[in-house]
Amino acid sequence: MQRLWVVLLLGLAACSSGGTETSAEAPATDLVIEFVPAEGAAPQRTTLTCEPAGGGHPDAEQACADLMRSANPFAPLPADAICTQVFGGPQRATVSGTYRGEPVRIELSRTDGCRIVQWDSFGAVLPPLG
Repeated sequence: MQRLWVVLLLGLAACSSGGTETSAEAPATDLVIEFVPAEGAAPQRTTLTCEPAGGGHPDAEQACADLMRSANPFAPLPADAICTQVFGGPQRATVSGTYRGEPVRIELSRTDGCRIVQWDSFGAVLPPLG
């Protein structure tokens, strides 16, 4: 009986030791952010990885924190959304890649109230305006 417990404990230990292998895996979030600051301006590109935070993003830690606080930052706007007709600026951005292991792509703008809120929800992922 004691031998059976030893075998079971060794088996459990082997299963739980998989944590060291995950550090060699690709990050669960690996994004390319393309930002266009004004109409006709050249796009600016950066990368962002989370878990662990990194890439070329100037504030990867904060950007990852801002992304992770949202349940689904890449959800499209509802087709029946009623949006204020407030123009927030000509800025555009595309965020694409992998988020929490799933492929994602979203195009962002500031052309109305709904899109401004959507833009703002990305926080430090996008460059500051102005």
